[in-house]
Amino acid sequence: MGNDGGSIPTRRELVKEAAKDPSTTQVKETQTEKLQYYWAHCVLSQKPLSLPIVSDSTGNLYNKDAVLEHLISTNKSGQEDNVAGNERISGTIRSLRDVVEVGFKIEEEDRGIEKKSTELRLVCPASGKTLGPGVKAVYLVPCGHAFAESAIKEMAGDQCLECNAPYSPDNMIPILPASTTEKDRLRERASKLESQGLAHSLKKVPGSGKKRKKDKILKEETPDTNQKIADPDMPPSGTAPSVSTNAIGNEGTALSTAKVLAEQEDRNKRRKIAPNDNLKTLFSSSNGMSGKQSDFMTRGFSIPAGAKR
Repeated sequence: MGNDGGSIPTRRELVKEAAKDPSTTQVKETQTEKLQYYWAHCVLSQKPLSLPIVSDSTGNLYNKDAVLEHLISTNKSGQEDNVAGNERISGTIRSLRDVVEVGFKIEEEDRGIEKKSTELRLVCPASGKTLGPGVKAVYLVPCGHAFAESAIKEMAGDQCLECNAPYSPDNMIPILPASTTEKDRLRERASKLESQGLAHSLKKVPGSGKKRKKDKILKEETPDTNQKIADPDMPPSGTAPSVSTNAIGNEGTALSTAKVLAEQEDRNKRRKIAPNDNLKTLFSSSNGMSGKQSDFMTRGFSIPAGAKR
């Protein structure tokens, strides 16, 4: 058994070495094994891939029947049964609009060779390369045809090589992306389509138009906090507040208030029309004096007749 007095263990036998970080070669081997598995198996059901094959906005591959069963079970019970598969999906598939059927070209088997594996052999229709972990592959949205990425880049254009359907570079989806840059680009594309009310397949999401219209109405109805809200009961700036006699319940008080307001209004009108007495004293008639008898000191105002000059 050891440690019973009959043997003395050394330090290297008792102390375990610290875990080392995996090397670059080990990381690549792990990624290759993972890609090999998911190129041949459905992410959701973990079963071998079989036609028809669909893909979501993240570039993962699924059996279409597994996706249908997942959506049906979710709609019925509201809870997902396949926990591992749902964690892998991470809410990217809510309806069939969120997936695109990938148009893979299957390599034909030689008649003289027996088929030993159930795995599908997928090839690029343009270059003839076998699609898999060793070849970067993409599919186009919305047509779904799959090609090797190198073939798409060499034959630059904006139309599918199989059906001539137009596409944009943003809708060229990498299959099972491994790099962080490609994953970030796919996430940005998904958020952009969601803001436009579109699904991964570029189909309109039901109710997205009503939601955007409602958000627009709420934005217009929400007052700006930087602007002052006008009070309808307050008069505009520069004017005196008016008192409404209709708001006074007592009839006698209302009549007296109306009388006072009328007198005040007449007084204001007379003050505006009548000349000012203080200004009137500065300008008066000549009182019979000719222009020669007045000098520049007495012009513009009156001098008493008996005053000495």
